[in-house]
Amino acid sequence: MLRITLNQQEYLFDKKAETVMLNGHAVNADVVKLDKNKFHVIINNSSYNIELLAKDENAKNQIILVNGQKQSIEIKDKYDDLLKQLGMDKLMGNKANLLKAPMPGLVLKVLVTEGQAVKKGDGLLILEAMKMENIIKASSDGIVKKIHIEEKNIVDKNQKMIEFE
Repeated sequence: MLRITLNQQEYLFDKKAETVMLNGHAVNADVVKLDKNKFHVIINNSSYNIELLAKDENAKNQIILVNGQKQSIEIKDKYDDLLKQLGMDKLMGNKANLLKAPMPGLVLKVLVTEGQAVKKGDGLLILEAMKMENIIKASSDGIVKKIHIEEKNIVDKNQKMIEFE
């Protein structure tokens, strides 16, 4: 299921087999891809020409043209909702000089060393929380300055774990 926000209006979109559900109601929908970023969409006999103008993967925002009118749209899935519940949604985006524990848990493995260069998306450590192993990844490029935790340490939410230069 996708949670779509368009012009401050929220829609729940789900496709099950050949049935498209919008806000819990089945709708007649057809999508034809015209070009890399252009689509023709028919929903309940209403026609829409849609063009993707810009996309921000981290914020899940897109700027689209709908029948010639510029719109801002946000599309989130069940994983985005889970990250928000776990408090990990704030890890996306800005460059951080300090990684704090997003939730209480047990440090299973530290994947980096001090002085190591990391790229955005590289795994930094594995944190077990709520019986799940979570790979905590770098939110931006940087160099590991100081590691404040060790494997098998229990951490509290917001505890300092790794500093970056």
